[in-house]
Amino acid sequence: MFGDPRHRTEDIRAADPLGADALLAAVPAMNAAGDTAALAVALRALLPDPDRAAEWSVGDALAAMRDLGILLGSLKRHGVQPLAAVPEALPVLELLGRRTDMVPRDTVHHYTTWNPVGRRRRSYTGHPAEARLQEAVRMVFPGLVAALDDCSRIARLEPYDPGFATALDRVARHLRAMVDSIDLTVAQVSPEYFAVTLRPYFEEVEVAGRDYLGPAAAQVPLWPVDLTLWQCDRPDPAYDAFLAESLPYALPAWREFHDRHRGGVSAVSKLSAAVDRLRADRLPSPLSASAAALGRVLRILKTFRARHIGIARKAYSDDLRRYEEGSGGAPVALLRSILDLTRENETMVRRSTERRRPAGAPAGPTAA
Repeated sequence: MFGDPRHRTEDIRAADPLGADALLAAVPAMNAAGDTAALAVALRALLPDPDRAAEWSVGDALAAMRDLGILLGSLKRHGVQPLAAVPEALPVLELLGRRTDMVPRDTVHHYTTWNPVGRRRRSYTGHPAEARLQEAVRMVFPGLVAALDDCSRIARLEPYDPGFATALDRVARHLRAMVDSIDLTVAQVSPEYFAVTLRPYFEEVEVAGRDYLGPAAAQVPLWPVDLTLWQCDRPDPAYDAFLAESLPYALPAWREFHDRHRGGVSAVSKLSAAVDRLRADRLPSPLSASAAALGRVLRILKTFRARHIGIARKAYSDDLRRYEEGSGGAPVALLRSILDLTRENETMVRRSTERRRPAGAPAGPTAA
């Protein structure tokens, strides 16, 4: 489902349909000098003929959007709306958006996963910390894609099915890469560098009267996991609004995942209902395993979100703050709210089962 052949990572990284390698290597120097005239000339020089672009493969179109996007973010960082400076870019961006079924600017996928590595890497600053942040985000996606396949399985299964716990355990293993990623970010990217130097490149860009967020790490989509585990039938107004704003930046297949699973029955609800239906006070082994596995995944999500808040608080502290909202369009208060929702669902799972002993557990006051 998620291995869409249109999005073969290595092919997109290798592609250079605009012949942009040499020109984009100079972008960090242009940014260091604040040379908006040179950046505008570069954007204009890279614009393809629309008729030629319309014949590109989806992979080439994604690579072209990646390369134009570095210039969009660079111009906006220096106070210039890119399409005010280079209005002829509008039909190209709209064409590439339609061709790829994505928003008409670059996203976190373009900036990290589809970005070449090594000397061809597209960068705003050329700083090693920017490369480390890109790599930290890049390492998340293989596990997240694999986790989503298992989320689809979880949505089709009931907690009594042994496959329910097995799929949840695989999700837990895949999501640990997110915790590793945020630990890597903490160790290698200082809050000062992100807040002062890099964050300004992720500002919104106006395209045809609408603002589009920059390709920040905050766009990494954890929401499909939330959707499957608890969110599809446990709405929260603030989270729902954030999700509605985030969906357009997701891959087409992930938006299809949302359409299929919204309004379904979440893993937390299925587990709670199964426990409530029990007449005995002992959990059957499959149900006990499902409860334990679901709790583990929610704890991993909780750990990731707590560490994310720690980074965000430092980057948006009073000493460093340049923006009221994070690069993904969410204030730190919303991050706290989503962490609280994750904790509430973890607590719900624990409380739904703590009064039931697993089958075979000893009776008595110490049994749990």
